[in-house]
Amino acid sequence: MTTQRLIAHVDMDAFYASVELLRYPELRGMPVVIGGGSRHQPVVVTDPVTGEPTRRFSTLRGYAGRGVITTATYEARALGLHSAMGMMKAAQLAPDAVLLPVDFEQYRKYSRLFKAAVRAIAPLVEDRGIDEIYADLTDVVGPVAEPWARARDVAAEIKRAVRAATGLNCSIGVSPNKLLSKIASDLDKPDGLTILTPEDIPARIWPLSPRKINGIGPKATAKLTGLGIATIGTLAQAEPHYLVAQFGKSYGAWLHEAAHGRDERAVVTWSEPKSISRETTFERDLHPVRDRQALSRIFTDLCLGLTDDLRRKGYAGKTIGLKLRYDDFRTVTRDRTLDAPTQDMRVIRRAAGECLKSVNLDRKIRLLGVRASSLEAAGEAQLEPNLRLFD
Repeated sequence: MTTQRLIAHVDMDAFYASVELLRYPELRGMPVVIGGGSRHQPVVVTDPVTGEPTRRFSTLRGYAGRGVITTATYEARALGLHSAMGMMKAAQLAPDAVLLPVDFEQYRKYSRLFKAAVRAIAPLVEDRGIDEIYADLTDVVGPVAEPWARARDVAAEIKRAVRAATGLNCSIGVSPNKLLSKIASDLDKPDGLTILTPEDIPARIWPLSPRKINGIGPKATAKLTGLGIATIGTLAQAEPHYLVAQFGKSYGAWLHEAAHGRDERAVVTWSEPKSISRETTFERDLHPVRDRQALSRIFTDLCLGLTDDLRRKGYAGKTIGLKLRYDDFRTVTRDRTLDAPTQDMRVIRRAAGECLKSVNLDRKIRLLGVRASSLEAAGEAQLEPNLRLFD
């Protein structure tokens, strides 16, 4: 009996927002966006009618600043709000939507819980971020007479385990490969379970926009549309040599394979990171002179955070980099390669400071970031707090 290859894509539904709804259940069914700062933290007040303590929440009404939505509940999405949308634009569309601050500590906690629940059932897991993973179910299902029916049972078991461990719902797509499973997990959201066999591709995949394929971005989608290719099915019908002529040998050939649902990539259970970085976009543009103290504190926090990340993950970086975005949206980067890899705060601070001295500080700054690359495994190093930058 032949063993069917079975890959699952597990995607948490509106993850950050769902975690917040566990904490604030009174917001269920309401449009809620995540992405505010500490000033948008809910406050406890006394209800003037009942005299009981109740929570008061910030809304988008009157929002001013450069913040963007991290995620939104499905009720907010129905009003046109979505991740990466500017908060001021969102305020115009839905001024009464509730605004909550991000709490990455909580999101990481629930991320660990849901991934542990999946691994208890399907140990071969590829981590794709805080709220999604791939899991190879091939050996879990085994060589059975009805592999797709058994795969559905395993996926349902995973959904129950995730719910029990976190109180949250996830959507799962199961197919012969990662490419199709990624698409499938989005087809029946929220709380979906989608089994996609090769025979299902014409009916369920080909009517979709090519943008649904992970790896086809806005520019490629626009070019395909200009060529009269508006669906994955139309893309599948295009001659390979035509796609190669339009998109180049490698990408053109991949487009043809992807449209037919072909993908031989394995589930990778572990890989070395290429770099580790910390960056932040300011609520308002900061002036290098007038806001020197604030920039010094922020830069220090970024370097401390980067050092902490390197220590926790067990790496040292030989190249320290700086990323800076001005108020006119121009972005500059600088790198400094050290004689040896480091996870020492003092060394990172010195290298980042040297990078900073090599850029013009004649305009206001919108974004600041630091990065360590050329990573190597390393032991822990002592952090050095209370350092000053922009000196």
